[in-house]
Amino acid sequence: MKTDTQRQARSITQQILQELAAGRKSQPLTIAVGVSNRHVHLSRKEMDMLFGYGSSLTRMKALKQPGQFAAQETVTLRGPKGELQRVRVLGPLRNVTQVEISVADGFVLGIGAPVRMSGELQGSPGITLVGPHGEVAIPEGVIVAWRHLHISPEEAARHGLTDGAEIAVETQGPRAGVLRHVKVRVSAEALAEIHLDQEEANALGLRNGDRVQIKSYGPKVA
Repeated sequence: MKTDTQRQARSITQQILQELAAGRKSQPLTIAVGVSNRHVHLSRKEMDMLFGYGSSLTRMKALKQPGQFAAQETVTLRGPKGELQRVRVLGPLRNVTQVEISVADGFVLGIGAPVRMSGELQGSPGITLVGPHGEVAIPEGVIVAWRHLHISPEEAARHGLTDGAEIAVETQGPRAGVLRHVKVRVSAEALAEIHLDQEEANALGLRNGDRVQIKSYGPKVA
């Protein structure tokens, strides 16, 4: 009888442990949202032409991702149909100038910018940038940023995420919905944050710091 009781106790204990483990696994992974408005990343060459030779960006506000910041400097974007003034420059300087706008901004400018990941600029339209010391026309570099998740290698491994994969996220609130095709970007020292543009955030009623739940995982995108 004592043996049967011990066996039963062990069985119940194992069942409880399995249920607790299952409960931990089923807890949804939530990630903070960072909302991006239109902005510009400048190379050294364009920085010199727009703000003067040897000029440097003036840090205004640190962004969540380590080393990234919003600068005091702004430029005017001039397209075939119109222009957008006081567009913020983000630092630090990059190897290639890149302009990130919304779909609606493209209508104002007269530019059909493709939805791309940062750095995928080949074949994208160009634009004229105007600064206090001059202006420059870049032949390509205007994109609508593809929604994406920044995450460190350690945290990505912990949650089974791989660089280039796609995930779906669900939002809560009055305008709740599901966003698919969120690309994963794994990089050293990155802080977990999902970047959406202003249009996507507005459609779902999201603001900086709101959290969304990861719902599903997809294969790595070539």
